[in-house]
Amino acid sequence: MQADYVIVGAGSAGCAMAYRLSEAGRSVIVIEHGGSDAGPFIQMPGALSYPMSMKRYDWGYRSEPEPHLGGRQLACPRGKVIGGSSSINGMVYVRGHAGDFDHWEEMGATGWGFADVLPYFKRMEHWHGPANAPSDGWRGTDGPLHVTRAAAQNPLTQAFIASAEQAGYGITPDYNGERQEGIGGFDATIFKGQRWSSANAYLKPALRRENCTLINGLARRVVITEGRATGVEIERNGSVEVIEARAEVILAASSINSPKLLMLSGIGPGLDLQSHGIDVIADRPGVGQNLQDHLEVYLQYAATQPVSLYKYWSLIGKAQVGVQWLMGGSGPGASNQFEAGGFIRSRAGIAYPDIQMHFLPIAVRYDGTVPHRGHGFQIHTGPMRARSRGAVTLRSSDPAAAPRIKFNYMSEEVDWTEFRAAIRLAREIVTQPAFNALRGAELQPGSACDSDEEIDAFVRAHAESAYHPCGTARMGAPEDHHAVVDPEARVIGVEALRVADSSIFPRIPNGNLNAPSIMVGEKVSDHILGRDPLPRENLEPWVHPNWATAQR
Repeated sequence: MQADYVIVGAGSAGCAMAYRLSEAGRSVIVIEHGGSDAGPFIQMPGALSYPMSMKRYDWGYRSEPEPHLGGRQLACPRGKVIGGSSSINGMVYVRGHAGDFDHWEEMGATGWGFADVLPYFKRMEHWHGPANAPSDGWRGTDGPLHVTRAAAQNPLTQAFIASAEQAGYGITPDYNGERQEGIGGFDATIFKGQRWSSANAYLKPALRRENCTLINGLARRVVITEGRATGVEIERNGSVEVIEARAEVILAASSINSPKLLMLSGIGPGLDLQSHGIDVIADRPGVGQNLQDHLEVYLQYAATQPVSLYKYWSLIGKAQVGVQWLMGGSGPGASNQFEAGGFIRSRAGIAYPDIQMHFLPIAVRYDGTVPHRGHGFQIHTGPMRARSRGAVTLRSSDPAAAPRIKFNYMSEEVDWTEFRAAIRLAREIVTQPAFNALRGAELQPGSACDSDEEIDAFVRAHAESAYHPCGTARMGAPEDHHAVVDPEARVIGVEALRVADSSIFPRIPNGNLNAPSIMVGEKVSDHILGRDPLPRENLEPWVHPNWATAQR
């Protein structure tokens, strides 16, 4: 089989590229190892804890023992299904702060400043925002990706927003618009009560075109002939074959699998590849390096009134939620329940937020396990721009073997300082008067955990990944020895090969990574097609007028 473009990975960016390239009349083959996204476990937003823990939908990766987290191995879910991780994530939609993308450009990603990427965020969005959050030129209204704002009417959620305001934080009407800093309602990739993954938004419409084909198979390596990518070797139905690319091969297999495929194909740190018996085609030491993630903890509290989601936690309650959603796409099952949160600065002197908070009106782990036996609520919080860096490396030359993933979390002292601030600032919000009628005892870490040493021990024992790995095929200037792709996402040192997913982020942006990953697919599509980039939009983001001297 052959096509103009062969895309490896039907995830957030891969689906967007399949849509745009086929829309332009090019023939496209998308290779995806996972299968169908049919069924309520993926499509019902309220069931989000299930698909990320199911082998059917998740690659099941885990980190190596993390030396600064007591040797714990942390889960690293990656979607193995059409839609990729957009089909198993929490559906919270965050673009990132304007300063994040301006920093990308400063690191050598020319043409990826905020003014450059804003038009692509707008092109991909169909935002269904509330009346009190006008777009004012900041939001897109006719893109394939439907984005909605939940009502956030749970009394606990309302108390969180009111308490944050009482603590002195501003209320932002749209953190994806002019002002990220502050507290407010969260956007979600949910439409008419259904998860609106990149598969629903992009891939399924693309597959209705005759020039777009989906193949189920395990990508083993990129076939490179005389320095040019000519196809992808895959295994399917027990046999190995090559899918040929007439124009280009594009890796969009995640920040874990894209560097793995590059290394299996002979592109990466030369000595490491040779140690696995792999011939070196391009010695790029940055492949697999620069691994970043968001780490978070849950502050959990008992609720003194029976208003949390715990009332649905029994088998009968879950059945009622499921029936209501199946019958009409409504009720608690139609929401991811992360309906409010915000972005704040840990201290004065930081120009834009470096801490995120998600609020959830139940005390439960992200994967749906170990709920508090009673009504409660929790705040997820952690730093946005940790300095620690890790790596993805090969375990062996076997394409079926999972790679080694070492995040090296909390290896920098400043990350501990920021984590302590995140916890203390979140606690301060909960102590405000608006929570008085609802706040019970602090369940985790508990009020006795107060000193720096005690908070550090809590983080070491309980911090979890927010499932935002990125950065392992960093974009930069071609002369940058540690860059893997150039600003058009072309792999440096190999012709007709690109990487376009969260791997290419030079630095992790604020918030959840689905939105910037899709944006990468949108923007790289124009580079592939040889089109001029969309015109820059020089809208000025809000910055706290006293950021240099005030924390809020």
